[in-house]
Amino acid sequence: MSAGEMIMRCFHARTAAHVAHLQTRSYAEHKALNEFYDEIVGIADDFAETYQGMFGLITEYPGLSLPTGKACDWIEALRQWLKQNRAACCKGETALENIHDGLTALCASTCYKLRFLDSGESAAEEAMEHGLMKMSKW
Repeated sequence: MSAGEMIMRCFHARTAAHVAHLQTRSYAEHKALNEFYDEIVGIADDFAETYQGMFGLITEYPGLSLPTGKACDWIEALRQWLKQNRAACCKGETALENIHDGLTALCASTCYKLRFLDSGESAAEEAMEHGLMKMSKW
C-alpha cells in the first residue's frame, strides 16, 4: 500500500461524504458528514505535503471508485484500512504517524456521531428509561 493510495481513499471519502451529506434527511448525519468532508482533505493534504518533504513527490495515485452504502460503514472501513496500512504509509516517521492518527481519529469521531447522535432522544434519556443509568440529585 502506498501513500498515494491513502490520499486517494481520503479524497474519495470526502466526495462520498459530501454526496451523503446532501442526501440525508437526518440533521445529525448532515452535520457529522459536513464536518468529516470539511476536515479530511486538509488532513490528507498535510500528510501528502509532509510525506513529499521527506521522500519526494508522490507520483502514483491509483484510480479508485467512490465508496457506497451506509456512510458509517465505509468510514469505518477507511479507518480499518488506515490502521492496517499505517506502517507502510508512514515509513516510521513520527510526523507522518501523527497526521495519520488525525485521519483515524476523524473517522472514529464521525462514526460515533453517526451511530449515537442521530436519535430523537438523548442516549442518557434512553439509558435512564431502561434502568442503565441512575442520576443522583445534586
